[in-house]
Amino acid sequence: MVTLVSFGNGRTAHRNNPARSAWSWKGVGTISLGSRSETVRSTDTVDLRVPADPAYLAMIRTATAGLATRLDLTLDEIEDLRIAVDEACSLLLRGRSHPGEVLTAGFEVGPPGSGTLSILITGPLSRLPEGQGYAWSVLRALAGEVVTGVGEHGAWIKLTYVGRGDQ
Repeated sequence: MVTLVSFGNGRTAHRNNPARSAWSWKGVGTISLGSRSETVRSTDTVDLRVPADPAYLAMIRTATAGLATRLDLTLDEIEDLRIAVDEACSLLLRGRSHPGEVLTAGFEVGPPGSGTLSILITGPLSRLPEGQGYAWSVLRALAGEVVTGVGEHGAWIKLTYVGRGDQ
């Protein structure tokens, strides 16, 4: 199975296909420069699609840590995010492989100075396990805001972390 990674920012937004993105285009705005106007992205996005197998969770944890470093977080904050993402992915896989299915992680890094990182993880399950237990406690304690749901492509968990930014 092929692993897909795509990136988007103000310089590469023209390459993104909005129909395939995990994010709405809320981070896109228009700047007017006299008679000229340009569309710019106030956030950067990274979409990562891996096989729905626990063996690939290290890739998502590593991407989380790499993107979190852009927010000038402490090592403890970065590790907390890695753990939260790992727990979210484990919930979406229920600890087992799903051959032929994918696990998608969409990262949205807020504008410089915002300290915001949103992570939307979608898995192959048609519904999430109950909201109780150790994994849910870890998510609520480490990830800031946690929102869940079920869409046409499976169950999803969105984690939004607001760190120190450029304070």
